[in-house]
Amino acid sequence: MVREMADLGFREVELSHGIRISLVPGILRALDEGLVRITSTHNFCPLPTGVTGAAPNLYEPSASRPQEFEQWMRHTRRSIDFAAQVQAQVLVCHLGRVEFFWFNPARTLARYLRSRPEAGRDPDDRRYQALLEKSLARLRRRMPPYWARVQAGVRQLLGYAREKGVKLGLENREAFDELPLDADFGGFLAEFPPAEPVGYWHDTGHAHLKENMGLLDHRNHLRALASRTLGFHLHDVGEHGRDHQTIGGGQIDFAMLSRFWLPEHLLTIELSPRLRPADVQASKVRIESLLPQTPQ
Repeated sequence: MVREMADLGFREVELSHGIRISLVPGILRALDEGLVRITSTHNFCPLPTGVTGAAPNLYEPSASRPQEFEQWMRHTRRSIDFAAQVQAQVLVCHLGRVEFFWFNPARTLARYLRSRPEAGRDPDDRRYQALLEKSLARLRRRMPPYWARVQAGVRQLLGYAREKGVKLGLENREAFDELPLDADFGGFLAEFPPAEPVGYWHDTGHAHLKENMGLLDHRNHLRALASRTLGFHLHDVGEHGRDHQTIGGGQIDFAMLSRFWLPEHLLTIELSPRLRPADVQASKVRIESLLPQTPQ
């Protein structure tokens, strides 16, 4: 696996949330041989024993069951240990969601957008704007206990992450009911001094999908979190809302995005496994063509 990435021209890689324990010996051997450097890993990495497929949301810190919160803490600490072992700088983390037993507003919005995909970008669609406002209000009314557990979990991990020399990269998510809400990243991160091992991880496809829902302005969102950004997951979004597509072949303005890249940021090309090696290489070339631009 690592040799394949190296053969595609990559010298620095991220280990994803699909790394089975059985792959670890080969990864460590590849590192010993100097094939690549590991710059970041993605929680949970490696996967818990017995789990064989990608499972970043197997346990969530937002969960209402205390047992699941403890499992998230346990396996995230284990992922921090592994990140430190492979000398990764950042562990990218998902932080759960708000649970709805009945009438999840995310489903209501999804149904509307299936029939009118442009509604999120149309401020004159008053019906959608009213539905969005009502859905956000319902989400925020139910959110406090879930968000409180997330914040407590992150705070509890900071000392351990600091001891291991690993930063926690809190990733923006694509679903309406996932946490943190995009507007809450700035306030939460502002609670921590810049020296603390926690920051923002920006996923380009997720942000674009949220922009299509009318939930954020991609450029303004990047600008607001620029001082706390650790890195990026880079992938494009096709016209039908499918993300993790070849960079440059979709809707995202990567020239705009590149103005927010700084030398210290980690840039990970995160593509669908269905894409061809040629698509990976084309994405790499596109990103490299944007690197010389001066960040603003």
